[in-house]
Amino acid sequence: MYFTSRMVQIVADQYGYPPVISMNAPVSEDEYDFIRSTQTYGRCHDITFYIFKDNKVIVTAKHHYPKGLYRAPSGGLKPGEKFIDGVNREVYEETGCRVKLDKYILQVNAAFSFGRRYIPWRTHVFTAQYISGTIKPVDIREISETRLARLAEFESYKKIISGMESGGLHYRARLHDEVLKFL
Repeated sequence: MYFTSRMVQIVADQYGYPPVISMNAPVSEDEYDFIRSTQTYGRCHDITFYIFKDNKVIVTAKHHYPKGLYRAPSGGLKPGEKFIDGVNREVYEETGCRVKLDKYILQVNAAFSFGRRYIPWRTHVFTAQYISGTIKPVDIREISETRLARLAEFESYKKIISGMESGGLHYRARLHDEVLKFL
């Protein structure tokens, strides 16, 4: 893992010490293999952003999502990348925006599991304020759409997810429920 515990300590010193929770996230074999494929250089983390602009949040959709499904943007640091540089890069790639981080609100120690195999994962959730930019994805290979949404719209996203067999999306829905406790 290259978002090291020392980096987490430095980030928490600046943005606050979040509650830490654990979550099991059963996934299909295909999802398990996909998560493994994203673990370049041993990556086992993501940083998720609740970016506020006025009274709405910026959400993203991926190409394989059904119509009407969005989630909070997220991404990972690259080896050797400074935290704020990685945050700025990921946010810009997925949303086209510049932001100012507010608070480190939640850390989730997750286990993506398939059968007896599991991948330990850590999700770091931050709130941020929109500063500038056109709300439009820059990395169009990964993100199909970026838009503003009310937090209440996540309930309709959860309804879409409930009919799907994606353990990863079910994890994102549960993560959102936890996030709401701290917003």
